[in-house]
Amino acid sequence: MDEIDQQLHRWMAQALAGDAGAYRRLLAEIAPRLRRYFARRLHEPAEAEDLVQETLIAVHTKRETYDARLAFAPWLYAIARYKLIDHLRRRGVRRHVPLEEAGVLFDEADPEAGLARGDLDRLLAPLPARQRALLEDVKLKGMSVAEAAQRHGYSEGAAKVALHRTMKSLTARVAADED
Repeated sequence: MDEIDQQLHRWMAQALAGDAGAYRRLLAEIAPRLRRYFARRLHEPAEAEDLVQETLIAVHTKRETYDARLAFAPWLYAIARYKLIDHLRRRGVRRHVPLEEAGVLFDEADPEAGLARGDLDRLLAPLPARQRALLEDVKLKGMSVAEAAQRHGYSEGAAKVALHRTMKSLTARVAADED
């Protein structure tokens, strides 16, 4: 955690303990961060500002769900991300990033990379280890199916079938979560 993230964490912990001043400082510090987050993703400044306000309200109403043993920034950005997704759904916008292109989510310069990796880890966690490793090698690391199959003890045909079935089940799981 960098210094500002540690400070946000401290202010949130103090706010949960009843320190109104710490809570005001926290909200004042996160508002511009949220503004930048939404402005990068939306073309309308008014929409971005609305989402900042919605997120601040959600932080306020959900603050008791924050686990002070964990970092604050991922919790905040998860709320912001869900507010953005809800906003886009209300507008009828669906944005999909194919799993084949998921590697861009882990760009070191992206402050939400940890969140994306966490979401991806949760999505892939139920998979058997061998199947997950095969999928990550082919879809995230860019290995050929033949290379990954050999590495994980599959025939090339079996690897193709396993990848197809895995992608189909992941797609179904994501679709079920969206409903």
